[in-house]
Amino acid sequence: MRNFEYARAADIEQAIMLHARGSDTVFLAGGTTLLDLMKLDIMQPARVVDIHKLKLDQVEPLGDGRVRIGAMVSNTDLARHDHIRKHYPALSQALLSGASTQLRNKATTGGNVMQRVRCGYFRDGVSACNKRNPGSGCAAIEGLNRNVHAVLGGSQHCIAAHPSDMCVAMVAIGATIHLQGPKGRRDVPFADFHLLPGDTPWKEHALEAGEMITHITLDAPMPGSRSAYLKLRDRGSYQFALASSAVVVALDGNVVRDIRIALGGVTTKPWRAANAEAVMRGKPASEALIREAAATAMAGGQSYGQNGFKLMLGQQAVMRNLSLLMA
Repeated sequence: MRNFEYARAADIEQAIMLHARGSDTVFLAGGTTLLDLMKLDIMQPARVVDIHKLKLDQVEPLGDGRVRIGAMVSNTDLARHDHIRKHYPALSQALLSGASTQLRNKATTGGNVMQRVRCGYFRDGVSACNKRNPGSGCAAIEGLNRNVHAVLGGSQHCIAAHPSDMCVAMVAIGATIHLQGPKGRRDVPFADFHLLPGDTPWKEHALEAGEMITHITLDAPMPGSRSAYLKLRDRGSYQFALASSAVVVALDGNVVRDIRIALGGVTTKPWRAANAEAVMRGKPASEALIREAAATAMAGGQSYGQNGFKLMLGQQAVMRNLSLLMA
C-alpha cells in the first residue's frame, strides 16, 4: 500500500473542507471497497478523509410517507430497521442478500451507492480497462465475462456489471440522493446518479468535485403495494448476482394498477425496466403477460460470449419475482 495522508472529520463542513485541500482525496466511510482497492493499488489517493464519525447514521420516517436515510447507516441497521422491513421489504431483502454479516455491519448506505465494479480486469491492475486506464480498451469484451459482466447498458468501452443489490431495490422504489460539497447542497434522482459507460466508462456517477452523499430519501410506498427482491447466483451466499430483480406492484383485484421493475447483475447500472412496466400496467395479471414483460425487460440485451446465458436468466429473475408477488 502506498503512503497517504489521513484526517478524521468531526462534521460535514469539516469533511468537505478537508477534502478540498487537494484533488487526489477520497472519503472513507466503512472502507469495505476503498481499502481493498488501495491494497490492490487500483485506487491511489494522496489523502483519505475519514467520515465514519459523522452523525449521518439515522433512519427517519417522514410525515409524508417518505424515509430519510443517513449515508452512514450500516447495511445491517438499514436491513433490520422495523419501518424498512414493513414498508420496503424489497430493500431489506436486497441488503440481506449481499456480502456477509461482518461486511454488512461495516458497509454504509452511501458507500454501497458508491461501490465500484468487481470486474477482474479492472482489479488486476495490468489488463486493458478503460475504467482504470482510459483509452486502454476493455479486456472483458473478448475475455472471461461470465459472472460480473452485463448484457444490458454496456458499450464497446466497458461491460462491467454494477455490483450492488441495494441500489437495484432503491431504483425500483424510487429515491433521491442528497449531496453536499464546496458549492452547497443539491439533490439528484436516484435513477440518474449512476452513469452508463458509453464513451466515458471512468465516469461512474453524477458526483461533482468535492461532493459527498449525506442522505438518501426513499419515495413513499406505492399505495396498496407489495414488493420483493430476487437474486439468482451460483451459490446461496456471499456471491454477486448473476441476475436479480426488484419488483414493486399494486393490484386492483387482478389488474396491475401500478408497477416498478428493476434489474441487477445483467446491467451496467441499477436498471429501471420502464418498458416492461408499460407492458403490464393497467392489464389483468396472467402468466402470458408476465412472460411478455420479462422478455421486454431484457430487450436489446447483447451477449459477449460466456455471459450470453444472462439474456434468459434476466428474464427468469423477472418472471419468478412477478409470479411470487402475484400468486
